Amino acid sequence: MEQNPKPIPIEPVDVTKKDRLAWFKSFVQKRPPKKRLAIVAGSSVGVLTLGIAGLALFGPKAAAPDPEPTVESTYVAPPEPVYSPLTGVKTTEEKAKRAVTGVMIENSIDARPQSGLTEAGVVFEAIAEGGITRFLALFQEAQPSNIGPIRSARPYYVRWAKGYDAAYAHSGGSGEALALIQSLGVKDMDHGRYGEQYFSRVSSRYAPHNVYTSMDRLDSLRAANGYNESKFTPFARLHDDPKTKGVDESIVSGGTPTTSISFNISGPLYNTSYSYDASTKTYKRNLAGTPHTDENNSKQIAPTVVVALIMSYSIHSDGIHSVYANIGSGKAIVFQGGQKFEGTWEKTSDSASLVLKGADGKNLALSAGQTWITAIPDAGRITATP
Repeated sequence: MEQNPKPIPIEPVDVTKKDRLAWFKSFVQKRPPKKRLAIVAGSSVGVLTLGIAGLALFGPKAAAPDPEPTVESTYVAPPEPVYSPLTGVKTTEEKAKRAVTGVMIENSIDARPQSGLTEAGVVFEAIAEGGITRFLALFQEAQPSNIGPIRSARPYYVRWAKGYDAAYAHSGGSGEALALIQSLGVKDMDHGRYGEQYFSRVSSRYAPHNVYTSMDRLDSLRAANGYNESKFTPFARLHDDPKTKGVDESIVSGGTPTTSISFNISGPLYNTSYSYDASTKTYKRNLAGTPHTDENNSKQIAPTVVVALIMSYSIHSDGIHSVYANIGSGKAIVFQGGQKFEGTWEKTSDSASLVLKGADGKNLALSAGQTWITAIPDAGRITATP
């Protein structure tokens, strides 16, 4: 029966630094063969581990990577777009801050073709007297070199102009209109007061159809009177630029498809019609059955938005002048983007801005561009077809 070998006593040895290797060799030789291998292997691993640790602690350090070069961004965020309060069209900040100027332009047969209407931001159309219509043309960013013929003021035009806080250019007016200009504090620019310095009579037409001006001259007159700004509530607008093909059809939706419009205003010489041009998203305007053009550029008038304001109409007690109930509210029909929208109009006071609302009672957003507004006694005078 095998017996476990007795352990070999290890006598204490005074090992000096010089004899450590000899002592270790003697110690190993006294062990059984299998244990010698384990001792040598363990010692080798320990030495290797200590070597690696020493190298990590005291060996040469790896060079730090070069820092990434700092690159300063040169990106500059584009400026926020600026829109005309009058038209909703993109413009410059300087033009968007210009005061609004309103000009009374006549529409008798002898006044045609007129000058400056294609460049107006908003145009109001109503009957002056005897079935003859007249226009209040409002300008902000546009600078027509020739505007006219300029005619006299009427009370309902004065109220519309006041709603835009506009400087109001006209040539005289009815007694009621002139009194209203004074009582409302309208920024008055009457041809009868300021004369030939700011207005002129052209020789190519006979009086009273020959009073003209320019936006440069009206700007000078405004500045001379301190009429430097206009505070009003703009229409809600779809911020689309008609110069880049206008209305976004994905936004203008929910209406009734309509491409042809006719307004029976008073008679054949003053009735109007519009044909929708899908390529420009505008409505080509016809007057008395023919294209209504601007003498300045021979272009056909083509608003982006056409509006009918349904309101009470009557003849003044003088038996001549028209009376429109344009303070209050009523039905409105809006045409834009080849569609018809029914809603309401509101003008709560002489000084209040005109507001257009949809059938849901919310402000109706209009496409950017010229808006042409016509006062109509009743909706039955409007024909709209797909």
